[in-house]
Amino acid sequence: MISRGLLRRLGGVLFLALGLLTAAATLPRPALAQGAAPDISAPLAQLATDKYDDTEAALGALSVSGSPAAAGIVAALADGRLMYSPATKQVLIKTPEGGLTDAATGQPVAEAPPGLKAVRVNNRIRRAIEAASGTLALVDADPAKRLAAASAVMRSRDEAALPALDAALAKESDARVKSALTLARASILIGKAGVPDAERIAAIATVGGEGNQDALAVLRSVPADASPAVKQAAQGAIAGIERSLAIWAVGQNVWYGVSLGSVLLLAAIGLAITFGVMGVINMAHGEMVMLGAYVTFVVQEAIRTYNPALFDASLLIAIPVAFLFTGLIGVVIERTVIRFLYGRALETLLATWGISLILQQAIRTMFGPTNREVGAPSWMSGAFELGQLSITYGRLWIIVFAMLVFVALLATLRLTRIGLEMRAVTQNRRMAASMGIRTNWVDAMTFGLGSGIAGIAGVALSQIDNVSPNLGQSYIIDSFLVVVFGGVGNLWGTLVGAMSLGIANKMLEPYAGAVLGKIALLVIVILFIQKRPRGLFALKGRAIEA
Repeated sequence: MISRGLLRRLGGVLFLALGLLTAAATLPRPALAQGAAPDISAPLAQLATDKYDDTEAALGALSVSGSPAAAGIVAALADGRLMYSPATKQVLIKTPEGGLTDAATGQPVAEAPPGLKAVRVNNRIRRAIEAASGTLALVDADPAKRLAAASAVMRSRDEAALPALDAALAKESDARVKSALTLARASILIGKAGVPDAERIAAIATVGGEGNQDALAVLRSVPADASPAVKQAAQGAIAGIERSLAIWAVGQNVWYGVSLGSVLLLAAIGLAITFGVMGVINMAHGEMVMLGAYVTFVVQEAIRTYNPALFDASLLIAIPVAFLFTGLIGVVIERTVIRFLYGRALETLLATWGISLILQQAIRTMFGPTNREVGAPSWMSGAFELGQLSITYGRLWIIVFAMLVFVALLATLRLTRIGLEMRAVTQNRRMAASMGIRTNWVDAMTFGLGSGIAGIAGVALSQIDNVSPNLGQSYIIDSFLVVVFGGVGNLWGTLVGAMSLGIANKMLEPYAGAVLGKIALLVIVILFIQKRPRGLFALKGRAIEA
């Protein structure tokens, strides 16, 4: 039998063993148990050799190393903050505050080694940095960054990124990002040596389905020693993309034409009233547009000075201010000059031309002859892609604004008392006067309305053109051309004329150039007016009756 003493000794041994096991469980585990950090000593040594080939190889190794320090090293090299010591071959990162940290460990360095130099960068290394940054971003938590990284890898077609792409594809759940990763992988396989023909042809089909300029550049990089089947597949995909891009190019020109047409509509719609309705050749119409642009500049300067938080609303504030200011100027011009010259077209042309010179010189005296800066609010900045169309928010909002101005003016003429009186005076001045309509007052309001619309056109044009005393001169001839082509005094004719001339201009530019395109368009309009002197939509008005 076992004695009680022996049992007590065995119990003590067991208790001691249990205590030792518990203590061992609470001790820090060795680094190997936690998973040792990837060793990046080799690429760091390459960065310290001061050779471009070694630097490029080091970037490729860092991008697939999986080291948490890799992103910081690549970013420091891109910013010119990656340093090395020629004597010790130690690689350091200069912090924005001017300190130094060890690139391998991330620990601060108290004393800089002697003879510290920056790792040199050229265009080839910059491309390698872009590729490495893209590869490192493939596993970022933000899907937008992963998408941008996949696009960067596609453009660089760096074969070193292939393992990282495969790893990212294996765990990617976002469909859009996965598609971009697949496209980037296919772009690399097309130019990679040793890829089987079947796999390369499948990659060509994947890239060809993208249908943009980047895909075209990738397909044209098929190696010269590729098999005939691969070359044939690449040529077929290239031909398909070129056909698609040609169609999209036509669409892009149409968009540019609509954009130009909206600008012409804004510049001409006020002239359609003063010239078409009143029969006044107003050569100062462009200066009304110019005044509206300078009103926008003044409003923005006031907002910058007194309440910068309102800057995004500056254009919305400038619209009514420009309308009232230029409308008032128009009323003054009509009451002091124009009302004495009705029925004498040549005299109105000369008088308003003189007024335009006075207004230009007044602006030069007040603001100087140089261009003035008018900023774009945040909601008018940037662009987006629609298929292969590039659409800027600024142009898009100007088109919307032009349509709103057109609808508002049409509603004013159709639904308001002043609009009814304007149409009555246009159709039969004497009958309108006999019905009690104050024709002189209607004349002043009509000229003021046309000038006010020119002013708000200047607000929009300040976003796409230089704000200078000569701004109006750029649009006055085109405005008259639009009004005459569309039909004097007809707003729908002005709309159709502006869009037609804008689209025709942009469609001619790729073939004839900007200058010859304008000349050809002018000749076409002159020939058209020979056949239809009253334009597309003829309107009976005071000028025609006279």
